[in-house]
Amino acid sequence: MATRSLWRSAAKLTLYGTALGGGAAAAAISTSDNPATALKVCTTVPLRLVRDSFTAAAIAFDYEYSLLGLAEGSAERAEVKRECHRRGAERLRELCFRNGGIYIKLGQHIGQLEYLVPEEYVQTMRASMLNRCPVSSYEQVCEVFKKELGGMPDEIFAEFEPVPLASASLAQVHAARTRGGEKVAVKVQHSHIADTADVDCATVELIVNTLHWVFPSFDYRWLVDEMRESVPKELDFIVEAKNSVKCLENFRRLSPQLAECIYAPSVFWNLSTSKLLTMEFMDGAEISDVKKIQRLGIQPSEVAKLVSQAFSEMIFKHGFVHCDPHAANLLVRPMPSGRRNFFGKKKPQLVLLDHGLYKELDYSTRINYAALWRGLVFADVRAIKENSVKLGAGEDLYVLFAGILTMRPWKKVIDPAADHLVIQGNDNERSELQMYASQYFPEISELLRRLPRVILLLLKTNDCLRAVNNSLMQGSSLQTYFITARASSEAIIAAKMRKWSFLSSLSIWLEEILLEIRLLSMEVAMWLLHLRKALSG
Repeated sequence: MATRSLWRSAAKLTLYGTALGGGAAAAAISTSDNPATALKVCTTVPLRLVRDSFTAAAIAFDYEYSLLGLAEGSAERAEVKRECHRRGAERLRELCFRNGGIYIKLGQHIGQLEYLVPEEYVQTMRASMLNRCPVSSYEQVCEVFKKELGGMPDEIFAEFEPVPLASASLAQVHAARTRGGEKVAVKVQHSHIADTADVDCATVELIVNTLHWVFPSFDYRWLVDEMRESVPKELDFIVEAKNSVKCLENFRRLSPQLAECIYAPSVFWNLSTSKLLTMEFMDGAEISDVKKIQRLGIQPSEVAKLVSQAFSEMIFKHGFVHCDPHAANLLVRPMPSGRRNFFGKKKPQLVLLDHGLYKELDYSTRINYAALWRGLVFADVRAIKENSVKLGAGEDLYVLFAGILTMRPWKKVIDPAADHLVIQGNDNERSELQMYASQYFPEISELLRRLPRVILLLLKTNDCLRAVNNSLMQGSSLQTYFITARASSEAIIAAKMRKWSFLSSLSIWLEEILLEIRLLSMEVAMWLLHLRKALSG
């Protein structure tokens, strides 16, 4: 019944979309400064809607038909459902590649939502979305240059490499040299992507809403809401450039102890527009390339520590967070000053790339989130519940929220052991987490619907950082949680100091002493764990 309804909905969507697309096309072509471009864009939209509708219907029909008659909770149903997930993920992947643009961005976002969507979707998207991004031809690049800077690339720059260094969902990067001799990286937006972005978001929203209507447990409307808010900002490269400046200024002003260790490429403002961004060219090792980092004379553990410090400061103290820290957006190089650590290894500098996706945390959200993480690290059940509720999880789903944040079952979250949040990363642990994700899928959907969108982006950021830490340390480390505990606690203490009085200052002083004792105990535990690991190895 639901399947028949979905096929009818798909047909209606296709018919209505084509009719609306035709009307919109006529209006757009008649008013456009570039009728040829408008015609190309408007004829593409109905075709994409047809693809969207039938892909969604095919995925839903597969689930409905394949699971028909199989007992809920049976091993056979679980196995068949996994196969449905795999086929659905492959269909969605092909849709993203065929439509391109915003759809690639959507696929990348899904690939970073580990344990929030079925594993098969995450693995399929993660394996392909970063490696098969569209590439604009040199003629299309020239078209953007002429429109944005009034000349061809070889007229603007002394040298310009026609073959891109890298390509992403929204843009690609070319090496170039300015007339003044500086080597630069030029980020060029894929042509016409801005013209179709609004319509692409609308068609995705239409499909997601229809799927939710037919299958109420399928509720990913929050993902569409997030795309609608973030995509326009990511398509404006001036916003990206300003974000990079603000990020470094925050470190200089609020975290001076780290300011020298964090860097973002300088922007050439006279050679940048909303669709074309010229930046200082950066050499360094991609953060997941452990062997290259070691060849540079840098310890991977030092890099992992710096990443944890940088993002803890951004989240808990700055309230202005880079929300796309996957491996391709983080480079490592030796400190330009040549500083070395106690063992003679070069100190690392973290270079942040792609500043298009940032989130600002308002004061109360930042402090509540800091208090929640402090509660998680110190296994404080009262603080976990209280601050989860303040952030919107509710009294019924705070346990699930804690599990999603830490990727640990509740019994581990509240375990007083110092390393209770450390993820071992073995097959048994992965299987347990995947079982929970499958078992509590409706509750996870409800939780994601409740939480503020800024928290949803922080969940994605956590997943990216967890992946980075795993590549550097071959698993999570106690050091990460030690850094989180200190930064979150310092943010809470700073918030309390705003309401100064003699009694409050005495209370804060005692709290700081208690914090140092707890952190010292964590450091001792961390040292003992390292020693035990070294002796057993």
